[in-house]
Amino acid sequence: MRNYSPQPLPSSMWKKSSHFIAFGFGSGAAPFAPGTFGTLMGIPFYLAMQSLSHVLYLILLVLIILASMWLCDKVSKEIGIHDHSGMCLDEIVGYLVTMYAAPHGILWIWLGFLLFRLFDIWKPWPINYIDEKVSGGVGIILDDVLAGVYSMIILRILSWI
Repeated sequence: MRNYSPQPLPSSMWKKSSHFIAFGFGSGAAPFAPGTFGTLMGIPFYLAMQSLSHVLYLILLVLIILASMWLCDKVSKEIGIHDHSGMCLDEIVGYLVTMYAAPHGILWIWLGFLLFRLFDIWKPWPINYIDEKVSGGVGIILDDVLAGVYSMIILRILSWI
């Protein structure tokens, strides 16, 4: 399970681009709630991708997920801490999953943000199982991908109502 107590940030976060990216482009340096700041960092990425067709968005999203799994695995091994609390790339990825095929507009952006944070913190089954049992970059990213899928489903249902 992820350690939510403050962990010292590795100095490499500011020196190595791979570490900077894994730490949510610096959002993981937030003194509190780094996952929330990491999710906020996902919003500009979503805004840059929202005009893509659903097919292109999905292709890019799959590539981002796979690259993030590899990168987080690499960085966690280099710093010697599995899923450091400041590693927020997983929140960015989870938010991008949440917003797949979402309606455009500020209301949907914030609703997606709130839903993703809810599922990422609550961790209903099987998210909690993956968070606890799956190691490496796959585990770091996959629990947030599933939180994003749950959030995306709720967001889609709300958009149809």
